[in-house]
Amino acid sequence: MLAQRVPYKTRNLRFDDEAEIGFFDLADREVFHTIGRTSAWNWQMGSQLQWLEGLPGRKVVYNCRSDRAEGNYPRLAARIVDVDDGSHRDLPDPVYVVAPDSTYAVSVNYLRFMATHPTIGYALEEPLPTLALAPEDDGIYRMEISTGQTRRLVSLAELRAFNPLPSMDDAIHWVTHLEINPSGNRILFLHRWTRRVEDETCWLHRLMVINSDGSDLKLLECSDHVIPQLENDYDPTALDTFDYEKSEYQISHPTWRDDTSIMVWGPHAGKIHYHLYDVNTGSAQVVGDGILTENGHMTYSPDGRWMVSDTYPDKETQIRKLFLYEIATGDRFDVADLVTDPALGKENRCDLHPRWHPDGQSICVDSVHEGERQLYVVDVSRLIEATG
Repeated sequence: MLAQRVPYKTRNLRFDDEAEIGFFDLADREVFHTIGRTSAWNWQMGSQLQWLEGLPGRKVVYNCRSDRAEGNYPRLAARIVDVDDGSHRDLPDPVYVVAPDSTYAVSVNYLRFMATHPTIGYALEEPLPTLALAPEDDGIYRMEISTGQTRRLVSLAELRAFNPLPSMDDAIHWVTHLEINPSGNRILFLHRWTRRVEDETCWLHRLMVINSDGSDLKLLECSDHVIPQLENDYDPTALDTFDYEKSEYQISHPTWRDDTSIMVWGPHAGKIHYHLYDVNTGSAQVVGDGILTENGHMTYSPDGRWMVSDTYPDKETQIRKLFLYEIATGDRFDVADLVTDPALGKENRCDLHPRWHPDGQSICVDSVHEGERQLYVVDVSRLIEATG
């Protein structure tokens, strides 16, 4: 199980704060095997550490700092490490997500995140420069794993011009939450824009897909709406830490169910639910009406029978719920109530981010319920067997 290790629970990260990169052999339980270090990481998404399952042997990739001034994103790169022999090679751009067959990765601008969504950016050594609102030379890039060759699939300028809206005028644009479908031929992402980056309730969202060669850009959902906060002296600091995640206009955490279906939390036809979109037709259907009632980090089990998800903390109890949802029956099974520390705040918070073991019998989560930021493995095999 891949992991990062740092000697503190929370910290306002600096440019030179390093994390150990490594893994746990689940047969050895708590023995951590270090394979590298990086200062290109954040609390929410780490260094984008992930297995390269399509390559021979056991190889991983993660983001790191670079001395190079060239590339699409200077001073950042990605490193591939062979877990067994320790050898490594570097790719010219940082990765966001890698295709299931490990042939290519998609890259985005982590510097732009520091301007728009610092929770998932990498700390800077120097002051943040002024960024163009929707430039031609920024957007989504494809990088070949074998050669490091890169090419832009779509620019922010092209997204800004695709079915444009008045709210996009004078707004800064970015892309986030990219995921590649099982066959590797389509990429989903969120296109976001805002005139007030410091207030997340002023962010606007579109759920979009594009082919992995940059063709056939599609719009599946748009949450454009009137934003009264822009017209008055609204104080974004008055917001609760998780008010944004619970917004009725949020489009959040999309994930592929299969090659042509996307599950997402977001609004459709005037109501917000878990929605399942058909990429080919653009249609959307409500999933778990009255049962799945909050935003969460959802993923499907390897066999497609289950969906695991979670909730954001309750304002009163600070409890986050981990649960399974059985697709065929529509039944929800709450697995754990895990308390979080509200003092962690927005950027340093610890979401559960549940993810499946490849055998579909256990789930890994991040949690601070025992006073430290730790990884936990939750065995759900008996529940799965009992309901089978």
